[in-house]
Amino acid sequence: MVALPAAALAQSITGMGELPREQQAEPIRDVLESPPSLERRTGTYGPVDRQGLHADDIPPFGANLFRGGFRGIRSSGINPAYRIMPGDQITLRTWGAVAMERVLPVDAQGNIFIPQVGPVQVQGTSAAELNGRVESAIRRVFRDNVSVYTNLQGVQPVAVFVTGFVNSPGLYAGVPSDSLLYFLDQASGIDVASGSFRDIRILRGGRTIATVDLYPFLLSGEIPRPQFEEGDTLVVGPRGPMITVTGDVSQPYRYELDAAPRSGQDLLQWVQTIPGVSHALVRGVRETGPFSVYLPITAFRDESLNAGDEIVFSADQRADTIVVELEGIYEGPSRFALPRDARLLDLLDSIPVNPELAEVRSVSIKRLSVAERQRQSLEDSLRRLETAYLGASSATAEEAAIRAAEAELIQNFVQRARQVVPTGRMVVAHQGQISNIRLQDGDIITIPSQSDSLLISGEVLVPQAMIYVAGQRAEDYIRRAGGFTERADERNILVVRQNGEVVSASEVELRPGDEILVLPVVPTKNLQLASTLAQIIYHIAVAARVALNI
Repeated sequence: MVALPAAALAQSITGMGELPREQQAEPIRDVLESPPSLERRTGTYGPVDRQGLHADDIPPFGANLFRGGFRGIRSSGINPAYRIMPGDQITLRTWGAVAMERVLPVDAQGNIFIPQVGPVQVQGTSAAELNGRVESAIRRVFRDNVSVYTNLQGVQPVAVFVTGFVNSPGLYAGVPSDSLLYFLDQASGIDVASGSFRDIRILRGGRTIATVDLYPFLLSGEIPRPQFEEGDTLVVGPRGPMITVTGDVSQPYRYELDAAPRSGQDLLQWVQTIPGVSHALVRGVRETGPFSVYLPITAFRDESLNAGDEIVFSADQRADTIVVELEGIYEGPSRFALPRDARLLDLLDSIPVNPELAEVRSVSIKRLSVAERQRQSLEDSLRRLETAYLGASSATAEEAAIRAAEAELIQNFVQRARQVVPTGRMVVAHQGQISNIRLQDGDIITIPSQSDSLLISGEVLVPQAMIYVAGQRAEDYIRRAGGFTERADERNILVVRQNGEVVSASEVELRPGDEILVLPVVPTKNLQLASTLAQIIYHIAVAARVALNI
């Protein structure tokens, strides 16, 4: 480590002997690489089974489209593209050489009748073209000094049959310019179990006038807008062949194929994968039998897909760098991106510290994988404790009473022990020498501050920090802290070093920065149970620096 000029630095001591809050590294788990999981990363062989998730449990793409959102507000029907139909109402105003204000209905022949002009054919004329058509007819009679204004006042309602694979087939009212989504929504939407989102037909007089695929609308908002007429029929066809997509995607869906052959490139236009997806597993059935292939994304784009295939996308890449953090007393940045094979001393040699403030011989590492192993080991011990003592039978009433008392003791202890969070601290420094171990992604390296005090905690009357006095023993500090509590195990006193090492107080000479941890005695006469509980208490003290009482 690089030494810097001395500087005054105030120290603060927490109740459990960890670093002061301002010196601790902030968690950044959202930017660190997640530990490998069997579901998402399995090397050459690709992802494995998704913990029993069945394809039928995955909704089809577009399943949430019809939730009543298209029937709430009806279109006015007055838009530039609307084609005028019999029954519509047109407001006509003229001024200048002739003044007129009338509301003119469109008759069955598609005409409006204008006094002194005669019938004018407007059926099929768009709302945008209406004023020009009427003005042209009027000017053929009144050539000069006539101004014309028209307005489509109301449109004739239509009734449309909605049938096929919808939830509520029936006859539904609307206006000609309503979207087909409006009529489908009135029919409670497409039946997601059997209906097609890609084969929707509009029939008029027994003839198909339009075929609609809803996928372009779901992806980019594109949808045909045919104008409906009285008696039209909207038919939702049966669901086509499906492809199931899971894995590293924003949401798993089943995608419907149309008649055209599909490739991986076509599928990727529909699927939203998470950043970093690198491979795809294709599973299905071909003419030769069951089929499975694990491909890089570039090769998957050219892969032909068949009905019934399952595609599992995977972010199956290994980063070339790792991210580690620093906490404690140091200068410079707190996070470092390092090569995957970086070692501890390589990093520490580049960290500037003040040798009068930092205790560079007591470096330690908090590692997620170690914390998980500590947690799992503690859980296994607690489970064995419950199995061994909570289910034991009793031969006599006195023994049953003892068993009941022990069971209550064990249950209370187990409940509190499961709330303990292991630190995952690794001891990498011993007798002033730091092991040059390989770093892992997410490691937090602790460089503690030099201290002139000790912390006394656990089963003492007044847990506190005291000034270090050379030559004094643990018992001397405990006496100054008020002595032992009634629950203290006077023969089981631990010393926790700044580097995370935990040793018996009778085996070491105290140093500044140490924590004296007095463990509790186990209040039971069952020697085997007492031994088991004592082992777990020691385990917790080592893993979490907590003296958990019984």
